Amino acid sequence: MTSGSGTRKQPSLAQLRAFAAVAEHLHFRDAAAAIGMSQPALSGAVSALEETLGVTLVERTTRKVLLSPAGERLAVRAKAVLAEVGALLEEAEAVRAPFTGMLRLGVIPTVAPYLLPTVLRLVHERYPQLDLQVHEEQTANLVEGLHSGRLDLLLLAVPLAVPGVVELPLFDEDFVLVTPLDHPLGGDDGIPREALKELNLLLLDEGHCLRDQALEICREAGREFRGAGRGGRPAAAPVTTTAAGLSTLVQLVAGGLGCTLLPRTAMELETARGDRLRTARFADPAPSRRVGLAMRAGAARGSEYQQLAAALRESLRPLPVRVLDADV
Repeated sequence: MTSGSGTRKQPSLAQLRAFAAVAEHLHFRDAAAAIGMSQPALSGAVSALEETLGVTLVERTTRKVLLSPAGERLAVRAKAVLAEVGALLEEAEAVRAPFTGMLRLGVIPTVAPYLLPTVLRLVHERYPQLDLQVHEEQTANLVEGLHSGRLDLLLLAVPLAVPGVVELPLFDEDFVLVTPLDHPLGGDDGIPREALKELNLLLLDEGHCLRDQALEICREAGREFRGAGRGGRPAAAPVTTTAAGLSTLVQLVAGGLGCTLLPRTAMELETARGDRLRTARFADPAPSRRVGLAMRAGAARGSEYQQLAAALRESLRPLPVRVLDADV
């Protein structure tokens, strides 16, 4: 007779994927949408997993979904299994042929509109067999997606200083000051950073790394802050007007509500939207940001990503940036 352990029914990957989605979203409809499964099929998969494992994973109520104590523990295991399966598939894909198959690229919103044309043109011309899928999200979500295996490669502001993530710097770019048409600094070349101390500066919403960079530039310029910020650092004085994207931010400037900082790669596109704007450049060394690629340490396709970074550096040279060497 075969032992019980040899005949024990095994959970399927579909069941684990359904349960992991429910554990993440705590909502059947949202979980089903996230993994492209119908809600009845997802509910059935979770029920089948409960039957297979012999434990209740989910507490269903009329208004919300809760994980049982067993569900809390096993959700961690399910996500780990799915991550390992994803790594296995990635390894197999990398072995088959370089620059083929799917590449899920995460990009921050303050980079995507200005660099994606160059990235997409490069991929189309040099890597036609690569199935590039682009996901635009804020930095924290991108890093989470990289760690979980949802994303393969990131294009964003660095350094991140995140364990388990390898950065491939691409370029540095300066910030410029964007002002209303009648602002006294509009059109100036070589303004000191100290000018930021007195400006009504408009910022992006919380969560955008460009907001944090702008605040840091202001701190370096000696702008006064009050209260405690993140990590014990001083917090900025209250900002009464913010925006979800650079296009809205620039329109607020055009309307006379204040000034803002733009990366050079965004300047031409964003300031071309209206005639009520002027730009000013900072004295050297101008405030700047660094943009690069980020990948998981030990990624199976790591050598491909390094080749892609090298190709990108060459493609980006026509832009108003300072392209970096590979060993920076």
